[in-house]
Amino acid sequence: MNPFLRPCRFVILAALACSFGWIQAATISVQPGEDIAAAVAKATAGDVIEIARAQYRTNLLIDKPLTLRGIDRPTLSGGEEGDTIRVTAPDVVIEGLIVRDSGSSLKDQNAGIYIRPGAHRAIVRNCDLTYNLFGLWIEKADDVLIEGNRITGKRDYSSSQRGNGVQLYNTKGARIFNNDISFVRDALYVDVSHHAVFRGNKLHHSRYGTHYMNSYYNLWEDNDTYYNRGGLALMEVRNQIVRNNRAWGNSDHGIMLRTIQDSVIENNVVAGNNRGFFIYDVEYIQLTGNLVVDNVVGVHLAAGSTRNAVERNDFISNREQVRYVGSRDERWGTKEGNHWSNYLGWDRDGNTLGDVPYEANDMVDSLTWRYPSIKLLLASPAVQALKLVSQQFPILRMPSVVDPHPRMQPGNNQWRDWLGKHFPGQ
Repeated sequence: MNPFLRPCRFVILAALACSFGWIQAATISVQPGEDIAAAVAKATAGDVIEIARAQYRTNLLIDKPLTLRGIDRPTLSGGEEGDTIRVTAPDVVIEGLIVRDSGSSLKDQNAGIYIRPGAHRAIVRNCDLTYNLFGLWIEKADDVLIEGNRITGKRDYSSSQRGNGVQLYNTKGARIFNNDISFVRDALYVDVSHHAVFRGNKLHHSRYGTHYMNSYYNLWEDNDTYYNRGGLALMEVRNQIVRNNRAWGNSDHGIMLRTIQDSVIENNVVAGNNRGFFIYDVEYIQLTGNLVVDNVVGVHLAAGSTRNAVERNDFISNREQVRYVGSRDERWGTKEGNHWSNYLGWDRDGNTLGDVPYEANDMVDSLTWRYPSIKLLLASPAVQALKLVSQQFPILRMPSVVDPHPRMQPGNNQWRDWLGKHFPGQ
C-alpha cells in the first residue's frame, strides 16, 4: 500500500467510528464532596457524568451536550439563588436527580432547571424538582422530552408569588409525559408552543392544572387535573385535540374553552367541578362523547359560541345542566343526540332517541337562577309540571340549548363512579 495513503485511511476510519458510535463516550464519576461544575468543565461532548448520592450545593451551567445522571438520587441545591441548573447546549440529558432550592425572582424566572434558547432535544426524566420557583422553564428549545418527574413548588408562598411547574414558551415538538405536578401557580403553562404532546400527567393543587395560550396543533391526552381552581384552560388557541382526560374536583371549571376554533374535545370525564365546561367565544369544534357529571353547572355557554358539533355527550346529575347566555336557540345533537338525565320526554318508537326535544333553559331554569332556593324543590311534581307547561306555551320560554332527539340512555356506563368527586370543602 502506498505509505502516503495509510494516514488518510486512519482519518477516514476514525470519522466513521465517531459517526457510528464505535468510540465510546467517557463516564465521569462525581463523589460526595466533589465539584459537579468541575466535572462538567472537564467533560467533552457526549460524556456521561454520574453523580453519587449526596447533597451538592451548586448553580450549575451545562454548556455542552452531556448526560447528567444521578446514582441513588443525589440532591442538587441552588441555595435559593438563581437557577439550580441552567442548560444552554442541545442534546443534554438530566435524569435521576433531586433538584431543589432555586431563587425566588419572578423577574429573572428562577427555575430548578432552566432550558435556554437553542438547547434543543433536552431530556429531563425521573427527577424530583422541589421548592423551586419554576420547576422547569423551557424557552425556544424544540423537541424536548419531560418525562416521569415529580414537581412541587414553594408551598409556603401564596399562589401569585409562585412560578409554574413546567413553563413552555415559544417551543415546538415538546413531549410532556407522566409527570406529577402540584403546589405551583399553574402546573403546565403553555404559551406560543406548537405540535406538542401532553400525556399521562397528574396536575393538582394549583391555580390551573394547565393553561394554554396562543398555541396550535397540540395533543392533550389521558391526563388528570384535579383539586385546582381550574382544570384545563384553553385560551386563544386552535387545532387542539383534547381526549380521554379526567378533570374533576376543581373549585371553578373542569375544562375552559375560550376563543378556540377547529378543535376536537372528545371522550373526557368532567366531574364534580363548579362548572364542568366553560365555553366562551368558541366556534367550529367537535364536542363528542364526553361525560359531564355531578357538576354544579354542567356547561356554561356564552359569547356567541356557535357552529359547533355537540354529539353523544352524557349530561348527568348536574344541578344545572346548561347555563346559556344567548339571543337565539343553540341546537346541539342534531345528528346523534346527547343524553340528559333530567329529560322528561319519551321514546314511543323504541329507537333509543327521544320523540320530543330537550330544552336546557326552560322556565324552571330561569327561576332557579333568580331564586336559588327553588333547587330544593326540583324533584317535586309541581316543578316537573311547570317544566311541561313551559314547553307547551312558547311565549314563556327563553333562548335555550335545544337537543331535537336526545338519547334515552347514557353512553358511559361508569358514570356512577364519578359521583361525589368534589373540591374539598365544597
